[in-house]
Amino acid sequence: MARNSRGQGSKKPNDKSKRNAQTSGRGRNSRPERDSRSPRSKSQREGGRKYESSDRITRKPKTTAPKNIIEGRHAIEEALNWGMKLKVAYVANDAGLRDGKFARIVQRLQDNNVDVRVVDNAFLDSMSVRGSHQGIAAEIAPYEYADIEDILAQARDKDNALIVLLDHVTDDGNFGAIVRSAEIVGADGVVIPNARSAKVSAGSASTSVGAVFKMNIAQVANLAAVLDKCKEEGFWVFGASEHAEQVVWNANMRGKVVLVMGSEGDGISHRILEKCDVLTKLPQRGQIESLNVAQAATVMCFEWMRQSFGGLS
Repeated sequence: MARNSRGQGSKKPNDKSKRNAQTSGRGRNSRPERDSRSPRSKSQREGGRKYESSDRITRKPKTTAPKNIIEGRHAIEEALNWGMKLKVAYVANDAGLRDGKFARIVQRLQDNNVDVRVVDNAFLDSMSVRGSHQGIAAEIAPYEYADIEDILAQARDKDNALIVLLDHVTDDGNFGAIVRSAEIVGADGVVIPNARSAKVSAGSASTSVGAVFKMNIAQVANLAAVLDKCKEEGFWVFGASEHAEQVVWNANMRGKVVLVMGSEGDGISHRILEKCDVLTKLPQRGQIESLNVAQAATVMCFEWMRQSFGGLS
């Protein structure tokens, strides 16, 4: 009604408007008759998109942006190279496929049975964290955690084995960096609690450079019970603590070791400290606070490898 108020609500229309209404058969502000033909889509107006060629591409964007996403062409390619399982990919409807690299990424997503959805740029902008989605983003599928029994079975017949247990490390960056170090030295697994802890996510996957998809990561309800199981399998439990008297260079870390790293703020909890057979720390000459948990874990992982395997090329 508001759109027609100017023509219909005037009490004294001028003679010119009357004549126009009589000769044209409709008021000055009356709506034109609708075209009975269906309106063309944007893709039809622009000559058609190659997106339309695949039955697996849909146009059903979610009403809310997912949280666990990766964005940008390079990040999507890296995720596919790592073997990361992607649930849904969102592609901007104005990105086009004339760019051969972009077309190849979309094709790889389809080949990996990823649900590809065409959305507008506003939707991608709303989910973007870095503001550089480059016309594409993807939602990570739920990560499949390993079972602690599988990790122990893998290490059972080894003379030297390493399990890294994280006592409520909460930062994604620290978690990813620790998993990366553990994978590089050949650890058999990483154990995390299922509450108040960083998990496998887009952030930790990026920090670990895909190592989270190459490492057995177990998520458990009771860290203390896991340590008891490890001891039954012949593991020695080493706790990293800045209050320890023994430095890691003097500790005997050869053989089967569970390396316990505490949280960023509180360190190892009292209950877990009681389960440790040995407490050790990094040597230090300076006066500032010790390394953060990710840096300390890296040094200790490499010390275990040095002691267990000697000089490696």
